[in-house]
Amino acid sequence: MTELDLRPWAAVVERADPIRASGEVVELVGLLVESRGPSASIGDFCEIRTHAGGVVRTQVVGFRNGRVLSMPLEETGGLRLGDEIVARGGESMVEVSPELRGRVIDGFGVPMDGRGRIMSSELRPLYAEAPSPMEREHIREKLETGIRAIDGLLPCGKGQRIGIFGGSGVGKSTLLGSMARSSSADVNVIALIGERNREVREFIEHDLGPQGMPRTVVVVATSDRPAPLRVRACFVALAVAEYFRDCGKDVLLVMDSVTRLAMAQREIGLAAGEPPSQKGYTPSVFSLLPRVCERAGNFRAGSITAFFTVLVEGDDFNEPVCDAVRAILDGHITLSRQLGSAGHYPAIQVLDSVSRLQSKLATPRESESARRIREALAIYRQSEDLINLGAYVSGSNARLDSAIRSHEEILKFLRQTPVDRSTGEETARRLEELAAMV
Repeated sequence: MTELDLRPWAAVVERADPIRASGEVVELVGLLVESRGPSASIGDFCEIRTHAGGVVRTQVVGFRNGRVLSMPLEETGGLRLGDEIVARGGESMVEVSPELRGRVIDGFGVPMDGRGRIMSSELRPLYAEAPSPMEREHIREKLETGIRAIDGLLPCGKGQRIGIFGGSGVGKSTLLGSMARSSSADVNVIALIGERNREVREFIEHDLGPQGMPRTVVVVATSDRPAPLRVRACFVALAVAEYFRDCGKDVLLVMDSVTRLAMAQREIGLAAGEPPSQKGYTPSVFSLLPRVCERAGNFRAGSITAFFTVLVEGDDFNEPVCDAVRAILDGHITLSRQLGSAGHYPAIQVLDSVSRLQSKLATPRESESARRIREALAIYRQSEDLINLGAYVSGSNARLDSAIRSHEEILKFLRQTPVDRSTGEETARRLEELAAMV
């Protein structure tokens, strides 16, 4: 007879709190539930037992005049004054295991793909502290994304954190799907925060596809989910990424999008009474962003390479969330609406993008090739109006003549279909050939 492994159940019993802390609902205003009790900490989860026999989960977001303020994670239908609210200790954990690969889970870590329960091997804390600076290893090894424009001109290292900035409809999700399919990472963890319901399945089936999904964990909290659940989904993705990192894996973490995460935190902050500051964002938003971004990095056990997308409102690249994220990260990739409208995929505006670790990741020859190509693009852009008007006379400027001759070949190098993957060797070879033309 096969022995039954009771260790997971023993761990549940050890974490169980025999003393139940409870209180009662005294007010519900907008998104906020006020209750007299229970004894709970900020971030703890509670359950409201309604008179109708239902259960509404909430998260504690603050305190006011001796009352507990919490936000519902579910619909509040059936809730009324005097309903019992019970603290749920240990809810700030998520079950993790190797079986998470190839699965889609929600902000509670519960499967959404209809493929049954995921057997857990351990629990990980959602709100763990970011590792200290002295625990981090130097980033010296490239992570191949399979995208020529990135691998050649904006190289990314294992453990680097990069922002992808762009307005709506410029191809962020398609680019992320291509990277997840083609990257050299062992595991992908993709957090879809505040996405439209329609786009989730489309992203999984078309952008990720059967090639990328088997080594990917997708964490989903769509735009119709309550703000605390959207924020929680972000931390579930971080905990899952840290689990695979500690298993010795190189993890590619993708968070789409940080802007919608910031909006969810703003909802929570305003409901809890925080004063709005920059463009209505509350101070807690700007304290949340580094807590999220700093959990990625390169460590002895493994690495978490993170791509955070930033939805630029009104194509304003200087709005508060953009500025805050850009200051934290190790580089940024800017997507241009003008390039996207012209059918240039991926719509990466190379001259407005930067990898702060390029000098450490690229060989001297690769760095020189990239420098020459960027210089050619810059010279062409400075005189583009003259060229288009036919006002430039060939032979007037030798460097500009060279930039004009090589411009079309540079664009061919930067263009790439979503299904096309370029290996590191191929990218380096084509980059060197291109630089020789400039």
